[in-house]
Amino acid sequence: MLTVYHGATEVISSPICAFGRPRLDFGRGFYVTDIKEQAVRWAQTMADKRNAQPLLNIYSLDRDAFLAECRHKIFTSYDSEWLEFIVANRRGENLAAAYDYVEGGIANDRVIDTVNLYIQGLVDSATALQQLAFYKPNNQICLLNQTLTDKYLHFYDSERI
Repeated sequence: MLTVYHGATEVISSPICAFGRPRLDFGRGFYVTDIKEQAVRWAQTMADKRNAQPLLNIYSLDRDAFLAECRHKIFTSYDSEWLEFIVANRRGENLAAAYDYVEGGIANDRVIDTVNLYIQGLVDSATALQQLAFYKPNNQICLLNQTLTDKYLHFYDSERI
């Protein structure tokens, strides 16, 4: 079992995959991370925007069982495949629809400027990848299949931050 976190401003004991926003890095789904500090930062960002209290939702994910039953894509670095996948999803092409589970680096504040320059055609793929090579990827997991999420993601607790 893998402990994963979801930063929010409310308790989410029963996540709904279809509730997520479209055009995110890995499509519309329920996003978690195994990096607690990353989820805490996201919760604080959301709380600031909503003038609310940040909250950390904690889950156990049977990752191995989930992966054994699903169509999945795992990115281990900021490479050309990751870049094209992120760009396509942000443009609304929804490549994530082919998967039940997508995991990899997040296009957060540290890398989004490079991704946006690439999207705008101001830098080519090679230049974008050179810039991205300086960053160690964080980790995000997007759960896109509700049945498998209900089966393998279990709410454990929530903490006020």
